Amino acid sequence: MALLVSHTWGTTSSFIKDRKVNKQHLSKNEIVNQIKNSRHTKIKVAVSDIDGIMRGKLMHQEKFFKVLDSEFGFCNVVFGWDMNDKSYDNVEVSGWHTGYPDQSCYLDSSTYRTIPWEDDLPFVLGEFCIENDSKFPVCPRSLLKRIEKSAHDAGYLPLFSQEFEWFNYQENAEDLYTKDFNHLHHLTSGMFGYSILKASEKSDFFHHLWEDLEKFGIPLEGLHTETGPGVYEAAIQYSAISEAADRAFLFKTACKEIGFKHDIIASFMAKPFQDLPGCSGHIHQSLWNSSGSENQFYDSNDVHHMSEVFKSYLAGQIHCLPHILPMYAPTINSFKRLVEGAWAPTTITWGVDNRTTAFRVIPGSQNSTRLESRVVGSDVNPYLAMAASLASGLYGIKNNLSLELTATAGNGYEDKGAGLLSKTLIEASDRMKESVIAAELFGEEFVNHFTKTREWEWREYCKYVTDWEKKRYFEII
Repeated sequence: MALLVSHTWGTTSSFIKDRKVNKQHLSKNEIVNQIKNSRHTKIKVAVSDIDGIMRGKLMHQEKFFKVLDSEFGFCNVVFGWDMNDKSYDNVEVSGWHTGYPDQSCYLDSSTYRTIPWEDDLPFVLGEFCIENDSKFPVCPRSLLKRIEKSAHDAGYLPLFSQEFEWFNYQENAEDLYTKDFNHLHHLTSGMFGYSILKASEKSDFFHHLWEDLEKFGIPLEGLHTETGPGVYEAAIQYSAISEAADRAFLFKTACKEIGFKHDIIASFMAKPFQDLPGCSGHIHQSLWNSSGSENQFYDSNDVHHMSEVFKSYLAGQIHCLPHILPMYAPTINSFKRLVEGAWAPTTITWGVDNRTTAFRVIPGSQNSTRLESRVVGSDVNPYLAMAASLASGLYGIKNNLSLELTATAGNGYEDKGAGLLSKTLIEASDRMKESVIAAELFGEEFVNHFTKTREWEWREYCKYVTDWEKKRYFEII
């Protein structure tokens, strides 16, 4: 689908000072005191699995206080099964062969917030680690933070944001299974992008989204209807990359939970309908100096205001894209979104303010010049997609890559000179599995685990007989 307006990134000073954008974190003592004085004796804690599914549990406050300064055990089965809790038979880090032990996990107190739609229940995100606080190599959040550190070590502050499009249905969870996920009622009817009328049709849900997300520490820059029945689009305010990924990760589950309160099901499937546009999860990004006072992507003397750093960063993303595509398009369905004429790219291209290319350069002022990655769908794990973006961009800077590929002017679907994106998940996964570049960027253990989970996804898909096959072959063949 199309994003027809740009982000209006505020000044850097507002990024540094505005607590809504870069919130002032409470100290651990302040968190403990706040919880002790709350009505709750429990805290919700959560982590991300490889698919970006939120896994978690309630924890008594006394245990929470004990583990806030130490590690606790979280069953490593969350890396040993797929999104439907079916055990992988091909991965090494977790499985029947390991006995599914607990994996060390620690809670990040900087993510503390309360859930407004659950009576302000306290909430904290965690991530997995191993001995001596080393990063657990297949933990998505740990992977992103490792790559973020490499950016800091190189003198850069990565500022990112993500925007999502998603379908909403006037249904409940029981309806989905009763109806076998077919013939669902769209929240609104018709194709009405940027419609004030359609936004007011279900205004309680529309406004509760904005207000509750703000209270939950996910401030939005914009929220509007998109083209498609019951489709919304939200742009999350930008921040430092780890916080941006946390916001994006929390956003999807938050939308679903807020929807429950209105008997609405929110779906972030990338391409739910053949004849309708799919749902994007575009990532906006820029690199700043370490103090956050200067956009390293901006050069007033360049015709497109692109600095040499920006050009090398973009060249790195272009070069690495075929090697790491599953991190942007992680499901079978992802690739059904990446088709011509449906507001999603199919070619390895870049352009200046061109929404038909894989990478859209957005030239502007010192405060707003940035890159938009348009390959990313709404079904993505934000930690992995942002890690892929930053790592490949830094690869271009580290290797001083030149931006040799000419910008596409016009229809990016027709510009096939640099190649096409892989057509299927298995094709993309096979390439990533054998890629020296992917191993360099993310480590062999992560690449091995992640690509095997994508192979599993493909095998599961190939087992099933689809409605299309029945309609195609049942009678006539």
